[in-house]
Amino acid sequence: MNVLIAVLRELIGLFVDDGWLALMTLAVVILAGVIATLMDFQLAAGATLLFGCIGVLFANVARAARRG
Repeated sequence: MNVLIAVLRELIGLFVDDGWLALMTLAVVILAGVIATLMDFQLAAGATLLFGCIGVLFANVARAARRG
């Protein structure tokens, strides 16, 4: 049973290594979806998705650089 739990933790760790990065990326995707739905302006939603994900990535790299 312990081996199964260890394998599952490793598998989850492959997809969610940094919880903050995953949470912020999910927030950007939700925001882009809301913009696409409410504004009916897909270009703004695409720009939000692109620049939001790039911004989240840069913020995560900056946090990692400060930590280590």
